Amino acid sequence: LSIATMFARALLPFTRRSFSAAAAKQVTKGSNVIVPGVQLFLAPGSKPPAVSTEELFRNRKVALVGVPGAFTPVCSLKHVPSFRDHAEELKKKKGVQEVYCISVNDPFTMKAWGESMSCVGKVSMLADPSGAFTNALGLAVDLSVAGLGTRSLRYSMIVDNGRIESIHVEPPGSLETTSAENLLKDL
Repeated sequence: LSIATMFARALLPFTRRSFSAAAAKQVTKGSNVIVPGVQLFLAPGSKPPAVSTEELFRNRKVALVGVPGAFTPVCSLKHVPSFRDHAEELKKKKGVQEVYCISVNDPFTMKAWGESMSCVGKVSMLADPSGAFTNALGLAVDLSVAGLGTRSLRYSMIVDNGRIESIHVEPPGSLETTSAENLLKDL
């Protein structure tokens, strides 16, 4: 069995009892939900390293992919690579100015992960170290059973001028609707 399969199987019983469709219903397509106002962190070396979501999303269209954790199997093997590999298509053909990946991790881990995934110049890494953004969206999940603590559900969204235009949310261990290929269909 692959590491990703073992990880997903370990989460399966937990997933059934913890995932709530209510989280996804909070931010559905056409609901005109404004992105929560919190402070996030760009990879170290970025100027400025700390940035408000208001600044980050103002007057631009952004693809945002939320993942449970840096260096985790499904995120590293499938989810982030789908956005890295389709970043140019999102930007050139679909009018997205930036592609961001966000996780409840520290900025140093996000920088190292982005570099290891060859995301530099394609997908910008964002850290939500306290989980403030994730909690404000209602997308936090307790993954202590897998040794991860409180993390984010897997999601992808289009944010246009600070408003969530479309969003896809999945339970832990799943990767069906939140890929870049699926998000491209929304544009």
